[in-house]
Amino acid sequence: MSDHPTEPSSNAESPAKHTEHTPPEPKDNPPASTSNPTQQRQRAIHLAQAVRHELQKAVIGQNAVIDDVLTALIGGGHVLIEGVPGLGKTLLVRALARCFAGEFARIQFTPDLMPSDVTGHAVYDMQTEQFKLRKGPLFTHILLADEINRAPAKTQAALLEAMQERQVTLEGRALPVPQPFMVLATQNPIEQEGTYPLPEAELDRFMLKLRMDYPQAEQELDMVRQVTRSTRSDMLDVQPLRTLMQAKDVQALQRIAADLPVDEQVLDYAVRLARATRTWPGLALGAGPRASIALVRGGRARALLRGGEFVIPDDIKGCALAVLRHRVRLSAELDIEGLSVDQVLKQLLDQVPAPRQ
Repeated sequence: MSDHPTEPSSNAESPAKHTEHTPPEPKDNPPASTSNPTQQRQRAIHLAQAVRHELQKAVIGQNAVIDDVLTALIGGGHVLIEGVPGLGKTLLVRALARCFAGEFARIQFTPDLMPSDVTGHAVYDMQTEQFKLRKGPLFTHILLADEINRAPAKTQAALLEAMQERQVTLEGRALPVPQPFMVLATQNPIEQEGTYPLPEAELDRFMLKLRMDYPQAEQELDMVRQVTRSTRSDMLDVQPLRTLMQAKDVQALQRIAADLPVDEQVLDYAVRLARATRTWPGLALGAGPRASIALVRGGRARALLRGGEFVIPDDIKGCALAVLRHRVRLSAELDIEGLSVDQVLKQLLDQVPAPRQ
């Protein structure tokens, strides 16, 4: 962490420091408040799709995951990305930070990491003979919590207040985190040695849980071709990516998405999906009301990403797996049979009727 009491930690990386890349033309940015709502929405759609295109340059073969991360960013939520080592989880977050000219910090979670290493702590100043607050890396716009499940529960819980309340309490003072604020946490599967399962209260704070799988053969070939041409050893270089967004642009995207109309039938569909998990055969634990809220927020974000003027049932259904998979628990019988949560949820999505257009 930094020695300055109010700065993020020294392992924070800020894409804003790189000045060799020319920002896009002003038309890429969400418009000023003087523009009409239609113009604002069209420019927001253009910006969101431009960011998606930049991310696809760096993260090959993971287009669905990229869309889901942008869904969470526009929806104002947090993301948990699970996958075996080497699939590009950290690369995706670094690429997003490169496209965003805000503050970026990275925390490598380890078994000996303490909560104060995340949130900050009070230090005694010998000159003033007073305690001063030293803010931790949590005070940033985009926080990469790398391998979050390698730290014990008390350290994982240090993120809870910031994720839900957008503030951190240090020495009795509630300090707001910068806005927008997004946690992108990566974790290896629980079967990996030396990992701790995340508490259910913390899991529920994540808007989406994404699963990164191996790329297709052609995509992996393209990835190997690009990486072996890079000077960065075994990883792709994010430096060529353009910086497209400022903090105010992300907030504008979030506001415009939040204003997209949702029909009452589509709203009812999102609630029925979440409620169905509570009585569905094979699920011992269902999703709470946060799931219904996340489905609607995710649906609005996906509608903006596809260039729509309103939310349709497919927008809700498209993010349902990512919203629900970490909020439900399989019954012991199905777990023994080897069924996965995703398989049960896909059956649920096929059988809960969607409103007809």
